[in-house]
Amino acid sequence: MISTITRDELKKKIDRHENFLLLETLEPPNYEATHLPGAINLPPSRLQELAPKLAPKKDREIVVYCASPTCHASENAAKALAEMGYTNVKDYAEGKSDWMDAGFPTVKPGAKSASQQNKNP
Repeated sequence: MISTITRDELKKKIDRHENFLLLETLEPPNYEATHLPGAINLPPSRLQELAPKLAPKKDREIVVYCASPTCHASENAAKALAEMGYTNVKDYAEGKSDWMDAGFPTVKPGAKSASQQNKNP
């Protein structure tokens, strides 16, 4: 069973600048169009490769999200991360559409995806 997080819980974490890893589990063009503040792109096709670089500590708190409740990329990513030994993964199942529908801020083009970054957050 994958743990979930609500929009309001996630908003509080972001607003408090809590130390957690926020991962958008969509392909780079979707991430580059707009993403949640502080999110890093973890495309499903590169999860196995990038997860250990982004989160070398398996107990790090990770929140994954994708496009909407009908998109299952974040659920699949959460399951894959759990299978890789990550112990503190939460799925924001409502996704980017829910966040934007609430009028919460997003980040527009110009940010780099995880596949373009050379450092561990």
